[in-house]
Amino acid sequence: MFSCIEVNVYKGFPKHSKLCGQLRISQLYHEGKRMVVWPLRVTYQPTKDDTQVMVWAPKSLFKHAVDRNHMRRLMREAYRLHQNELEGHYLIAFNYMDKEQQPFAVVEKAVCKALRKINN
Repeated sequence: MFSCIEVNVYKGFPKHSKLCGQLRISQLYHEGKRMVVWPLRVTYQPTKDDTQVMVWAPKSLFKHAVDRNHMRRLMREAYRLHQNELEGHYLIAFNYMDKEQQPFAVVEKAVCKALRKINN
């Protein structure tokens, strides 16, 4: 009697937006351009496919998985909120470099600045 209409309201971070695969990641790090927007190191490369993003917080800086997951979550959310500012298609890797956890505002500002630099 009831019809279920599925509405995709959540505009999250879907699987096709995640950069995965050892070959693509190694190609990005060998051939891509790098910049530092503290506290992030950003590596990017133009691509013909859709834009894909990888976020990374190293174990050498954050010994507890909870802390690494928290920093990755902040970077993903900052990218998700500002991904519409990006023009063109890129492979992007955000690497967190600071030894201390920064608040979301700092990470968001760094991601915005990085996306603006990639556009130029």
